[in-house]
Amino acid sequence: MSKPINLQLGWPSTRLFPVEQLAEATQAALSDPEVASSALIYGPDLGYAPLRKSIASWLSSFYQPAAGEIPSERIAITGGASQNLANILQVFTDPEVTQRVWMVEPTYFLACTIFQDAGFSEKLRGVPENDGGIDVKWLRKALVEFEGRSDSHSSHRTKPSEQYQKIYRHVLYLTPTFSNPSAKTMGTNVREQLIDLVREYDILIISDDVYDFLRWPEEPTSESTKLTPIPPRLSDVDRATSSDDEWGNAISNGSFSKIVAPGVRVGWAEGSPKQILRLSETGSTRSGGAPSHLTSTFINHLLTSGSLQKHIDEVLIPTYQSRYRVLMTAIKQYLQPLGVLITTGSPYMETTENTTIVPAGGFFTYITFPPELPSADIIAKRAKEEYSLIFAYGEMFVVQGDKTSSERSHKGFGRGARLCWAWHEEKEMQEGIERLAKLLRIMLKECQT
Repeated sequence: MSKPINLQLGWPSTRLFPVEQLAEATQAALSDPEVASSALIYGPDLGYAPLRKSIASWLSSFYQPAAGEIPSERIAITGGASQNLANILQVFTDPEVTQRVWMVEPTYFLACTIFQDAGFSEKLRGVPENDGGIDVKWLRKALVEFEGRSDSHSSHRTKPSEQYQKIYRHVLYLTPTFSNPSAKTMGTNVREQLIDLVREYDILIISDDVYDFLRWPEEPTSESTKLTPIPPRLSDVDRATSSDDEWGNAISNGSFSKIVAPGVRVGWAEGSPKQILRLSETGSTRSGGAPSHLTSTFINHLLTSGSLQKHIDEVLIPTYQSRYRVLMTAIKQYLQPLGVLITTGSPYMETTENTTIVPAGGFFTYITFPPELPSADIIAKRAKEEYSLIFAYGEMFVVQGDKTSSERSHKGFGRGARLCWAWHEEKEMQEGIERLAKLLRIMLKECQT
């Protein structure tokens, strides 16, 4: 039996963790009596104040938002993107008032359970992607049809209005940049259209912005990777056209899991000051303080010392960029001649100083198998059993409980697979694609007999 190769696992390689930098940060934090005493007691509900300021400054430098520098009042510390997603639902939704949770499909499949935990099992609905990342026209039509139904309104609340001042009528969950699983990136114009739509229908966008910092030119270039463009976040678009005294319609869900290590369990939420303050007032936070308080002091040292940005620039981006190119070259060499397509949508691009740069990044790419082959789950099953190759297949990414999402998957994304370059080294990824090509050749011949 060949050594297993897992192109499904969306984890960073353990050898890429900044262990020495974390050890230094831990020592620096705990050897300072003032920092240590504040780190080991119940922390403030909004999170460790120095880290909130550091994140605000870091994000301002990275995104350069049109609305100007990001104030720390827009930042709350979280226990990571998954924990914060659950926290947002606790605060801003009510299963009796919030009518639908819309999830861009194919979707991050583990998020469905978080929504189900919050009481939305019967209210999950998929929104198709298109080459631009989301079919805004489709969503508008679906909203018009839903709002016209006689049973679409509820006057009953399960949460007291004096405590839960803002409950959104709908939620839209997505990953707009280097999406998991499709790897698509929404253009700026799409994001602007989306903000207009969600304001019209009282929708809260929960945007997983966890892959933005890992980006590079799609093709080799002499340009610095720091210049590789990405669109403004949805929270930036929302902020640029609203005021601080408004609730707002977009929350950016960030995490250090992909750029430090998953085990640190530290993330951040960015939104309007009213959203952020309310997020800090959940019962579990008011009782125990901000999550990951001790680890927050370590992350703050990584940011203020510059070691995190150096790690991203000098370790993560070069490594992932190289792996990405090995994977894409292997796909083009071994899979495309068999009819496999790379289906990651229309590339986002910007032209600066007469140079057009198309960014790639994140953790994943998406491929679609030729139509004459059996379903992707059958291919995945044989790949695992016969070639010790594991990958995430399209049916895994349907919106759970939405029959129409499953139906759409059969005609589109369900015939594909998500491949990750973050876990394995280059040689293993090359071998994985070669194994898949061997299997597909056999299956194509079987289809002809």
